[in-house]
Amino acid sequence: MKTRLVIIAILLLILTVLLTRNDERITNTLISIINPLKQHYKNFTQDIEDKSQSYIFQKESIVQLTRENRALRQRLLEQTHYIKQIKDIYSILPELERYPIQNISISDTISYVKLNSFSQILLTKPKHLKKEKLYGLIQKNVVAGIAQVKNNQLFGYLTSDKQCRFSVFIGPKNAPGIAEGLQQNEMQVKFIPKWYDINAGDKVVTSGLDAIFFENIPVGIVTKTELHSSYKVAYIKTYSDIFHPKTFFLINDARATLVENFDSNKTRLTSTYYT
Repeated sequence: MKTRLVIIAILLLILTVLLTRNDERITNTLISIINPLKQHYKNFTQDIEDKSQSYIFQKESIVQLTRENRALRQRLLEQTHYIKQIKDIYSILPELERYPIQNISISDTISYVKLNSFSQILLTKPKHLKKEKLYGLIQKNVVAGIAQVKNNQLFGYLTSDKQCRFSVFIGPKNAPGIAEGLQQNEMQVKFIPKWYDINAGDKVVTSGLDAIFFENIPVGIVTKTELHSSYKVAYIKTYSDIFHPKTFFLINDARATLVENFDSNKTRLTSTYYT
């Protein structure tokens, strides 16, 4: 260690002596040696500075692009959801002409009420719905269930849910009964008078007598019947698709209104005479 210090001190002494002497050859030699080293050091430090600036710029660009990409993905997701809703509504518009449009609203499914149950859903709520009133839900021209406003939310009870009840007619003789949700794609119709002949394969439609549905909307088809002490029970396979609840027609008012304001005194009747 001491030897190194001695050698360095001697070299510095020699270098000092050489520099103090005004010898042009020695000065030029030292300059030719030192200048390349200085230039190399300057280039090295400049390269490090340029790379650091480039890294900072790239980092800022990556952060900005990541933020913009996140915003674009959010916008794309919103637009995809919007387009899907438009397609769902557009697909059912041709069916809307079958019903009195002033008594119909369109309602979309928001989500299931419970993740482990496919029989109850939350729906978008049209305006002017009354609390606790029962509203009929139609899916592709068949009965899908009923809806009711509770706690300012519109709940849908599909045909598989026990809370789904409405009046129906069965078979060619329109046997009356009350349909009630039972399980997946199955309902039971209770309180059918015993004297009606009900057979497997008979079609079940709404009666329109409960102010929930219009008359003659398809519900399902009879699979079997049972005789109880005072009435018959029919089990039916429903037409609705409870596993794909999307867009529904909601019946605001199922009452017959065509002759609601009819006044015979203000109506001119043409007399017809036969000879």
